[in-house]
Formats: sequence, C-alpha cells, structure tokens
Amino acid sequence: MNKVIKVKKGLDIPLMGMVEETSIAERQAGRIGISPEDYPGYTWKVAVKAGDIVKRGDAILYAKEDERVSLTSPVAGEIDTVARGARRRIEYVSIKASASQEQRDFGEMKTTAEREEMLMRSGLFALIRQRPFDIVPFSGIRPRDIFVTAFDTAPLASDMLRGVDLKDLESGLKYLKEMTDGEVYLSVKGGSGIESNFAQVVEFAGPHPAGLVGTQIAAISPINKGEYVWTLDAVTAARIGKFFTTKILDFSTIVALTGEDIAKPKLVKTTIGAELSTLLKGEIKAGESKKRVISGNVLTGKQVDPEAGFLGIPYRQITVIDEGDQADEFMGWASLNPKKYSVSRTFPAFIFGLKKPYYFDSRIKGGHRAVIMTGEYDKVFPMDIYVEYLIKAIIAKDIDKMEQLGIYEVAPEDFALAEFVDTSKLELQKIVREGLDYLRKETI
Repeated sequence: MNKVIKVKKGLDIPLMGMVEETSIAERQAGRIGISPEDYPGYTWKVAVKAGDIVKRGDAILYAKEDERVSLTSPVAGEIDTVARGARRRIEYVSIKASASQEQRDFGEMKTTAEREEMLMRSGLFALIRQRPFDIVPFSGIRPRDIFVTAFDTAPLASDMLRGVDLKDLESGLKYLKEMTDGEVYLSVKGGSGIESNFAQVVEFAGPHPAGLVGTQIAAISPINKGEYVWTLDAVTAARIGKFFTTKILDFSTIVALTGEDIAKPKLVKTTIGAELSTLLKGEIKAGESKKRVISGNVLTGKQVDPEAGFLGIPYRQITVIDEGDQADEFMGWASLNPKKYSVSRTFPAFIFGLKKPYYFDSRIKGGHRAVIMTGEYDKVFPMDIYVEYLIKAIIAKDIDKMEQLGIYEVAPEDFALAEFVDTSKLELQKIVREGLDYLRKETI
C-alpha cells in the first residue's frame, strides 16, 4: 500500500480559465526556440550557425564545462536565428521545422554508462534539475535519490499524466533507478492508483504546493548539506523511458491554454519550444485591454511576447490574463466589491466562499516595504523552514545562516505562494534565485 502524505499548509488560487474539455487538439509550430536561460547551471556555447541543417536530437548548444551536456533540436529543420543580446549573450536559437523529421542516430545504449552519456547528449539530461541550487545537474555526480512528480497543483494546471504512456513512465523509472545508489520516488495525486516496480510511490493530498517537488522532498526525505538529488516531472521520465527502450527521442508535449482571456481554454499537442504565435492564433479574447501572456502558470511562469516568443520550461501551460493597466475601481483598495479576492479577508468575498473562480489581473496590489513579521508566509509554506529569516540571510549574503536555515532544500518556485500573499510584495523568487547562484559561486 502506498504511503499517503497530507499537506495542510498552502493555497489553491481560484482563477478563471480552467480547461474543462478532455479532447486534445494538435498544432505543430513552424518554428521552435531554445533559450539557454531555461537551463541554469552551465555556460552554454553555440554549436550551430544560421542556415545549418539539423536532425532531431542534434546539439544546438553544449556546456562549456562538459561538452557531452547538450541542448538538442526538438525537430529536424534549418537553423533560423541565433539571437544575441547585450555582451553577445545568447538569448535563443530558433529552428524552422522541416516536413521530414529525421532523427540523429545515438548508437548503442546497452550499458548503464552508455545510457548515462546518451542521456546527456540527447538533451534529456538538461530537463532534469538538481537540488541544491535548482540547476541542470552536475555531470559525473550520482544523486542520493531521484524524485519524480506526476501531478501539478499550480493555478489552472491540467492533468500532467494526460497523454503519457504509463509503460514509458515505468521504463523511465527503471532506467533512472540505475543512475542512483538510493531510491527513486514517484509522487502521485492521492487516489490515482498508480503502482511501480522500480520506484517508491507516495501519494499526496492537499492544496498547492502539494504538487511541487520541494514540498514532496521535504515530506519524504529532506536534503542535508553535501547531498545531491535529482528532480523531474513524469513527462520527462516517460521521455527517458521511451528513448532508452525504442531509441525514439520524443519532444512532443501537451500544453494547457488557460486563463480568463483565453476564449476557450483547451489542451493542445505540440513540440517543446513551439512559437507562441501558432499556439495562440485565434485563442485570445478580443478587447481593448492589454493582455499578459505567461509561459507557465501565474505564480512561477515567465512573461513572453505572444508574437515573437516561444514556449518555455516546463512546457506544459500557457496562461493569459489582463494586465490591469486600464482598471478604474471606485474607492480602489478600500472597495467593498464582493467580486474581489483577498487571502487576508480585506474584501467581503470570503462570505461567499474563496473557492469559486475569481477575476485576477497582473497588478501587484500592494506596496514595497521592509519585511514584516506577520506570519503570512507560514500559512502557505509547508516546509519546515523559517522563511523570513532565510530571506533576510540571503539579502545579507550570510552563507552560514543561509545554510543553517535550509537553503540547500529550496528552489525559487517554493516561495511563489509566499510571494503572492506577501504584504511587502518582495520578489522572493528572484531573491532566492540570486541567493542560490551566490552560494554556488562561493562554495563550489
């Protein structure tokens, strides 16, 4: 019988724009974009130039620190653009997909050592994350354990396992088991009924962030200083299983088009890194108000240009909401409008229930000020960490206190809910990202 863990602290934000239908439309993009910014931890070098012809699985960028670690082309086609920004920093590489989708031959993958190398060369290794530091894993280091999450509790997230072949997932867990001396843990939604011969299955129940791997690690087996673990989602694990079993490198993904400003929220099958102009064509509601397009969910996603941008990690969701720049509310923050949502019960919406869908836009609706010890973070942060003190230690760049307060256990996404409820409106995720990067630079 699977172990069941109940997460009590957290918050499900009731946004409008959930996908209701189960059918999946197919929409293949003509251009695919890969951004090094989505893959922290390595210095990426370009392996191609505009006009080059590539196969699916050919290296587009490689890591300066270990040339085996590659970001590969999700499609066969022609290199369209190598876009650079300030100081020649690589912003993205785009590929024009061709009609014929020929794949690179990766050769034999019979031994564990061969599979580990092909994992790095295929680009699948770059989809895994390592804790501490929340980066693409260090090559050559075997993780203590590997944590695979099979459900997502973020706002408007869809079923992660929809479209995933459970046989591929089981194969992926089998091969991941070879790469650690410890355990492989598969976290699933309570009542899913999923079993595995190669992983310890743990069921989780409760509000967001129950679906975040950081919450799951803290509940199953916390990280100590000097230990390394890998984390990935079930979609990536299934890709790994399919690759090692059939030699087919599958970069397809099912994306949920969500948010109140999507005319009809739906599921779309496409390729990771797909251009947004194709995915969103005819999907955004017409109107005078400016829209914010987010690759990901509203808590941890990245704002992108709907005309020139590409689908970014984790490649599972696009959210569209109003910017709110034309909002004109009577009495502003002092309004008694029952349609306004508030965690702190500032507005009377709680009388009617906080679980029904509410209208949200991108406005912060708060003021920047010093850290206030109100206990707000503790209500939504389920990990055994003193958030305010850790944030202060990061700002002060006090490495000893950062280590004592649990920085090795966390990633920026773990602080997204705390950032949402924060009275001071601090950019907690940015602070934690900068703290992790500083710690890695100073200690490794």
